[in-house]
Amino acid sequence: MTTPIRRLPGRVPGWAKILTAVVVVLAVLFAGIRLSVLPGLKDLFGTETHDRSGPALLESIQDISRYDAATGNFQVVVDLEKDTRFLPDAIRGTRTLYVGAGTVDAYVDLGKLGKDDVQVDEDRTSATLRLPHARLGTPALDPERSYAVSKERGLLDRFGDLFSDNPNSEQAVQKLAVRHIGAAAKESELTTRAESNTTGMLEGLLRSLGFTKVDVSYGD
Repeated sequence: MTTPIRRLPGRVPGWAKILTAVVVVLAVLFAGIRLSVLPGLKDLFGTETHDRSGPALLESIQDISRYDAATGNFQVVVDLEKDTRFLPDAIRGTRTLYVGAGTVDAYVDLGKLGKDDVQVDEDRTSATLRLPHARLGTPALDPERSYAVSKERGLLDRFGDLFSDNPNSEQAVQKLAVRHIGAAAKESELTTRAESNTTGMLEGLLRSLGFTKVDVSYGD
């Protein structure tokens, strides 16, 4: 009788084992850094920042005829949560707690004054001005005073950040913060303060030019 000879399994070369081990270690380190699973890995290799931006280009110049009479400083805490149907938050979902700080200017557009809006008597001692009501400018978010307090993400969202060009984007909460700041400015007395400040500025200016009576009113 003859006994069949079994073929011995091919041995994996040593260099292949080393290469596989290196790839696995690098993959674990990369995943730990991106997913924040292993604390301290971000500072393991150290990073350097280089600003290679080109020069800023002037695209246009606009003349401004408005008088910025008041500025309001606002702060809002945004709590934005996004859920997915039929999946728990631990698997798919995000929640961001963000503190947004910004400013809103209130101004009076002096460029809209017509001929009939400014009346001066013959002796140039009395002046009557009718100005448009004060308006609110666009809310401006201050990046130096705005920050994310906490970010909670599901497993799938963390995994998706590995392939995202802009992981952990705060654009959604920033837009929401600007919207809330704008709404708060409308409910405040910012435009009233702007009109009062504009009146004081014009009265002081005209009185320094010799006018003894100055009447300032507002209307659209």
